[in-house]
Amino acid sequence: MTSETKPNPTFVVGIDLGTTNSVVAYTEARVTDDAEPHIRIFKIPQLVASGALGENNTLPSFLLLPGPHDVPEGGLALPWDPQSDVAVGTFARDRGAEIPTRMIASAKSWLCHTGVDRNKPILPWEGPDDREKLSPVEASAAILAHIRKSWNYAFAREDRRLRLEHQEIFLTVPASFDAVARNLTVEAAEMAGLPKTTLLEEPQAAFYAWIDSTRGEWRNRVRVGDLIMVADVGGGTTDLSLIKVTEAGGELNLERVCVGKHLLVGGDNMDLALAYTVAANMAAKGTKLDAHQMRGLSYGCRSAKEHLFTHEDSESYPITILGRGSRLIGGTIKTELTRVQVESVLKEGFFPTCNRNARPLETRRAGMREMGLSYASDPAITHHLAQFLNQQDTPESTPESFVCPSAILFNGGVMKAEGLRNKILEILSSWTTEAGCPSPREIESRDFDLAVARGAAYYGLAGKGHGVRIRSGLAKTYYIGVEASMPAVPGVPAPVKALCVAPFGMEEGSEATLPGKTFGLVVGEPVQFDFLGSNTRRHDAIGTVAEDWEGEIEPITTLETHLEGKTGAVVPVTLESRVTEVGTLELWCVSREDQKKFKLEFNVREKETD
Repeated sequence: MTSETKPNPTFVVGIDLGTTNSVVAYTEARVTDDAEPHIRIFKIPQLVASGALGENNTLPSFLLLPGPHDVPEGGLALPWDPQSDVAVGTFARDRGAEIPTRMIASAKSWLCHTGVDRNKPILPWEGPDDREKLSPVEASAAILAHIRKSWNYAFAREDRRLRLEHQEIFLTVPASFDAVARNLTVEAAEMAGLPKTTLLEEPQAAFYAWIDSTRGEWRNRVRVGDLIMVADVGGGTTDLSLIKVTEAGGELNLERVCVGKHLLVGGDNMDLALAYTVAANMAAKGTKLDAHQMRGLSYGCRSAKEHLFTHEDSESYPITILGRGSRLIGGTIKTELTRVQVESVLKEGFFPTCNRNARPLETRRAGMREMGLSYASDPAITHHLAQFLNQQDTPESTPESFVCPSAILFNGGVMKAEGLRNKILEILSSWTTEAGCPSPREIESRDFDLAVARGAAYYGLAGKGHGVRIRSGLAKTYYIGVEASMPAVPGVPAPVKALCVAPFGMEEGSEATLPGKTFGLVVGEPVQFDFLGSNTRRHDAIGTVAEDWEGEIEPITTLETHLEGKTGAVVPVTLESRVTEVGTLELWCVSREDQKKFKLEFNVREKETD
C-alpha cells in the first residue's frame, strides 16, 4: 500500500515501551463532541510458555535468543511467524531467568547508554557467540515489531486498514532521554515497521492518564500556582518532572517546567539488592550461589517483588533457582522473598530518610570496571530527589533555591507499593515544612503499570481538540562546543565554550537560527562537533555562549557531517535547529553562499577514552 493510498487512522494508539514491561492503549480516532472517549488496553498476544499462546495487558520487555537445545522444537512458533527463533514477552522473561546469558533485558536502558555503540550487535551482554546478537536499537525494534505483528494478528486479518502501521501512534520515552536517545527510539520504531510515530515524555503521559481518569473534573482538583511533581520510578529509570498550573484568559493551563537528570536506578537495582539479601540468608544456612544462579535469583526476586506489590495480603512469595554442579544436576533450590525483606531493603536502601540538602553520595570508582549499563552510583532515590528540588531556578524556589512541590503524582511499577509512596510523602513533608511551605498532597493515581500508555492515547485525542495539552518542548538546553581562538600554549588545551543551539522548552514544529553567528565549515572531508546538554541552565537563549560551564553542561555525543568541495576549503555557514513534529531535534549547517543545507548527524559510536 503506497503512502498515497494509506487509509485514515481508525485508532489513536499509545505505546509505552518500558524497561520491564511494554503496554499498548488505544481509542477511536474520531470522537464526536458529545461522546466520552473510551481508552482501552490491548491484550497483547504472546508466548506464555513453550508453544503456548496467551494474552496479557503487558508485554514483558525481554527477548530470548535461545541456543539449539534451550527450547523444544516448534516452541517459539507464533501464528504470524511459525518459523520464529526469538521469543518476546512472558516466556522470554520466565525461560530467560533460567538461562540468563540467552536473554536481552533492559534494552531501553542500553538505548541511552553513551558508552557503547548502540547500533552494534552487543546484546545479550556477555552472552555466548554461538548465534547472532542484536544491537540495543534492534532489540527495541524487536519488541515494537512484536507489538505491531500481534496487533495486526488480533485486529487486521480481515481489514488491512486496521493494521497498526496505519494508525496514529504516540510512543513514550523518559523525559530525561536526550536528543540522541530520542532519535534512536524513532529509528527503532521505523525498523519495526512503524514509520511515523510521535514521541511523548512518560511523566507527562502519566499526568494525562490522571486527567482522563477524572472525567473532566481535573480543574476542580488543582489550583493556579500548583507545582506538581511527577515521580516515575520504573524498572530501569527514575524520572522526575515538575508541572506548573497557570491561568490565562480564565482557563487553567499546564506547563512542564523542569526535568531531572537521566537516572539509571529503579526496579532492576531493587531486584538485585533483594537477591543479595536472599542469597546472604541462604549462605548463612550453608547454600552458596554462583554468578549464574545469582542472575536467576535476581529475576526470581523481580517476580516475587511484583507479586507482593500487587497482593497486599501476601507475606511471602516462593522462588525457585536452578541447581548447578554435579550434586545438584537436574535439581532446584527453593527459597522465598518475604514482605518484611522487601520493605526493609527498599525503604532503607532506596528511600532512606535524609535532609533536604542531601546530595547523591560520590564513591571512589575502581580504575578498572566491567563494561555494562551505567547505573547511578548512589541508589538512594531520595538523595537524587533532594538534588533535583535544589537545582531548580523557578519563582517557586525558596531563598535557598529549594523548590517546594505542592502535589505529587506517583507512577511506575515500583510506586504500586503504598508503603514506599507514604515514605516519600513523609520525607517531602519534612523538607517543605522546614522550607516554610505546606506539605505536598498526593494526587490519586491508578494503574501504575498502565497509566503511561493510557496517557499517550489521551494525548493523541487532545491533539484533535478532545482534551488539554501540557506545554512542554525540549527537556534540555542543547549546545555545540566551540574552541576558543587563542595562541597555542604547550600543555594547555584551548578552552571550549558552549554555544546554545536549542533552548529548553523549544516547541515541536519550531525552527530557530543562531542570530548573527557565522562559522567556517571545512568541506571535502568529515568534520565533527561536540554536542552538549544541560538540565539546569533553562534560561539560556539560542546563541548564548557559556564560557565557564563545568558542572552545569555535560557532553552528550558528537555531530558529524561531510560537505562536498575542495579538500580543506572553508565555507561560511549559519546554524539552524529544528524540533520536528515527532519530537526529535535536528541541527543543520546552511551555506551563506547558496543556502544549501547539510544535516549534522548524531554519532553514537562508543566513546573513545584517553
